[in-house]
Amino acid sequence: MSDEAGPPRPGRVGGQRAYGGRVISVDLDRVRFPDGSVGELELVRHPGASAIVPFLNDPTSAHAEILLIHQYRYAASGFLFEIPAGRLEPGEHPRACAERELREETGYAAARFEPLMTMFTTPGFTDERIHVFLAADLTPGAASPELDEFVELVPTRLDRALAMIRDGTIQDAKSALSILFAAHFRARL
Repeated sequence: MSDEAGPPRPGRVGGQRAYGGRVISVDLDRVRFPDGSVGELELVRHPGASAIVPFLNDPTSAHAEILLIHQYRYAASGFLFEIPAGRLEPGEHPRACAERELREETGYAAARFEPLMTMFTTPGFTDERIHVFLAADLTPGAASPELDEFVELVPTRLDRALAMIRDGTIQDAKSALSILFAAHFRARL
């Protein structure tokens, strides 16, 4: 009798947690691949995050201005230009996370949030997804960064931010992709 269901589906078939930390966990998973073979992969588990492209004026304007942050990143051995972003809390909706992170890192609140996209950051070894939002109609307030966040606010014309991506000044992938996405699709929002 032949198996009409076809080969077993790819996916996790077992494994164990190698490390569990405050931000990430690392699993050693046994995985069935599409050809039916089984192997082991190390996977960094992350709860996900939200990122925000905050527009300080009309996003459709020829003189659109966004709010970048200049933030110390130990893993990058220095400061990076980025968009505001942060980790999802357990059970938190991505938009609520975006609202919270924008307020915490910049002090700004937005009257309008538009979902732009969801991306995998590095699917070769992590399940982290970042939900990206455009924020507009901003109102300033007081920032409340976490103890390990050292952030300087950098208002930047959108055309300048695009030049910073092109010349390598913006090296953070989520920021570069999010700014490019917002710049291309902002007129359609």
